Formats: sequence, structure tokens, C-alpha cells
Amino acid sequence: MNWSPIHTSRISSVLALILAAAAVPAARAQQTSTPPPVPYASVSELNVLLAQVEQASQTSQLDLAKLRVDKWKADSGSKQQTQANVDSLSRNMHNALPEIIAQLRNSPEDLSSTFKLYRNLDALYDVFGSVVEATGAFGSKDEFQALENDLSAIERSRRALADRMETLSASKETELNQLRTQVKNMQAVATPPTAPKKVIVDDTQPVKKPATKPVKKKPAPPAPPPNSQPSSANPPQ
Repeated sequence: MNWSPIHTSRISSVLALILAAAAVPAARAQQTSTPPPVPYASVSELNVLLAQVEQASQTSQLDLAKLRVDKWKADSGSKQQTQANVDSLSRNMHNALPEIIAQLRNSPEDLSSTFKLYRNLDALYDVFGSVVEATGAFGSKDEFQALENDLSAIERSRRALADRMETLSASKETELNQLRTQVKNMQAVATPPTAPKKVIVDDTQPVKKPATKPVKKKPAPPAPPPNSQPSSANPPQ
């Protein structure tokens, strides 16, 4: 399938935001029980876009019904393939497309519904293009001109929807960042700061002096032995 005038990175961002939005904590839901109203400008823009899609669908169905593929001077395989494409387009625009439009109309800024409509228009554009090409080769000039105009209308709607998706994704990204900031602020308020530890000094207790090692007295040196008295000499006779 030929994906669009929208950047691949933007589509990835849209899908990522859808998943990320589901992970936002329930604190937001507790603040309000109803979603915020969709801005009037956004609803008005969507209504104009959907009206263009519906008009293009109705005109295309009428022009497809006028085709006489069985009268073409082409091989049976080409006619069968083109007729199958015509039937597929008619079923989609009569059944699937109105249901998708109704879903988006009920939720004007729902990214999932917006992307679903875009993807359907993208598929219609691809198949419709092959029918227009075959009609240019085998159909009448009037048939070809009518279908070519229908294809251009579908392409304009597809591009307009792609632009809306980019705008919505940027808006939702900003909203998501704001929600994250609010959650952080709520968590900061709910968690009181840790009080610093207090050191209590008891002045009533006497200050203990550091223990001193006893001084060992050196032993006194041993006293010298007493001198022996000399023996008395015999007196002269």
C-alpha cells in the first residue's frame, strides 16, 4: 500500500502517543470525570473535511455504476480484474466508509479513528487509481474524465486528513508533556521532603577524661654487697 503525504516518523509518533496516553497515571482521571470539550474550530474543520469525503464518495459511486466494463475491447482477464475492483470500491464506499466517518464524527479528535479513516482513503486511492488507468486504456473519454475527477477529489481529502493528523499529533504531544509535568508536581507535593537528622548533645553528663596509661616505675638497681671488715693485726709483743 502506498503510504501518503504524511511522514513515516510522524505516523510512528502518532501511534506511540496513542500507547503513551494509555500509560498516564489515573491521577488525571480523578481530577475530572468528563473529557475536556473539543474546540469549536477543530470540530468545524473536521465537519468540512468529512463533508468533502462524503461528496467524493457519492459522486464516485455514481460514476462507477455508469461503467460498462463488459463492453470494453480488452481481454477477459483485464475486464474481470477491473470489474472486481469496481465492486470492491462500491462496497467500501457504501458500507465501510460511512461507518468510519460516523465513528470519527462522534470523537472528532480521536487519533485512532482519524488514522483509520486515513488508511481507508489511502486504500481507496490505490484501487481507484488502477480503475482509472484501465478506463483510460479501454473505456470512453467521458468515463475516464469523470473517474479522474473523482480520484482527484479523493486525493485532496486524503491530503487534508494527513495534515489534520499532523496537527493533532503535535497537539496531543504537547498535552501529554503537560500531563507528565502535572503528575510530577503532584508526586512532589504528596511526598514530603525528608527532615534532616538532629544531633542532640547532652551537657549534663560529665566529660569523660581520656584514660591514661599507668606509668610503670623502673625497679631500683640492686644495692651493692657490704664490704667485709679487715681482720685485726696482732699487737707487737
